[in-house]
Amino acid sequence: MTATETIIERYAAAFAALAPETLDDLMVTLSPRIRFTDPFNDVTGHEAFRAIFTHMFETCESPRFHILDIAHGADDSCRRAYLRWRMSGRLKSWPHASLDLEGMSEVHVDEDGLIAAHIDHWDSASQLLARLPVIGALLRPVLRLFRVRTGES
Repeated sequence: MTATETIIERYAAAFAALAPETLDDLMVTLSPRIRFTDPFNDVTGHEAFRAIFTHMFETCESPRFHILDIAHGADDSCRRAYLRWRMSGRLKSWPHASLDLEGMSEVHVDEDGLIAAHIDHWDSASQLLARLPVIGALLRPVLRLFRVRTGES
């Protein structure tokens, strides 16, 4: 296993075991210049990265990332991997709104062998916002405008 594969596996394992008391296990795999992006955030640095997940634990009950698959870049010099995941949990502010999100994180490793970027790709509109009480009622008709209608659907 290459050094890149090793840090990716370590990062994925820490991500899958993520809890408030294990956040430091994830943090030690990160470059000081870590960049994290998702549909709602684009931050850089340890403090901002930690704030993302601290906020998640403050607003979600029992959030958990289930790593479904890991794919590594095509060539040996590639310092990239793709983690396919499912996130489960509940929103504390809307306890009847459970989370069941699927997505993929593009993870980059820097020259020092640390995680330099975590770029989340997931559909926040249909997987999250459309399921929320007030926002969802407004968003679902908009999403239907883009749905292709075939004889089978």
